[in-house]
Amino acid sequence: MTTTTIEGRSVHVDAEGFLTDPAEWDEGLATALATQIGIALTDEHWKAIRFLRADYAAQGETATLRRISVQGGIPTKQLFALFPQKPAKKLAYVAGLPKPHGCV
Repeated sequence: MTTTTIEGRSVHVDAEGFLTDPAEWDEGLATALATQIGIALTDEHWKAIRFLRADYAAQGETATLRRISVQGGIPTKQLFALFPQKPAKKLAYVAGLPKPHGCV
């Protein structure tokens, strides 16, 4: 397991930079992670992040884009606008969760 320093904090990450311990995440870290990938978080971003983290806690795995859209009530088109190009992957990264299964 690798560690890296983000905003002066040491966190555990995998080879792609995803946090391996969701307990190390907080909203300040989310803001720093989003900034690293060129995203300025808005209320709409936070709605998606909070849904994803709550769903992860309940399901034990990172939700797919379809689940976020259907269960979270956030249209896929909006997710692509909020997290361009690879919304499921970028959302999981910012939310401090593992990359979703099937996400290349």
